[in-house]
Amino acid sequence: MKTLYKLPLVLDPQPEGGFTVTCPVLPELITEGDTPEEAIENVSDALSALLEAYEYLKRPIPSVLERTTVNRAVKFETLIAVP
Repeated sequence: MKTLYKLPLVLDPQPEGGFTVTCPVLPELITEGDTPEEAIENVSDALSALLEAYEYLKRPIPSVLERTTVNRAVKFETLIAVP
């Protein structure tokens, strides 16, 4: 079973195109994508790489990473494009 983390994310459109995703409580977490959907999908890989870096550097996982499970409702906000 995969571990789930609850994180606030900020999706910023870039002037040259594409989108950057950052996390206000975890500044090391930065990723991007050509579309909002792609940028959000890339968060999982970025977080996984960051957790591996913490392990490699023998740093504790930041306490702001709140683990959650899928056996209850998870509140989230997202943007929905309607044609």
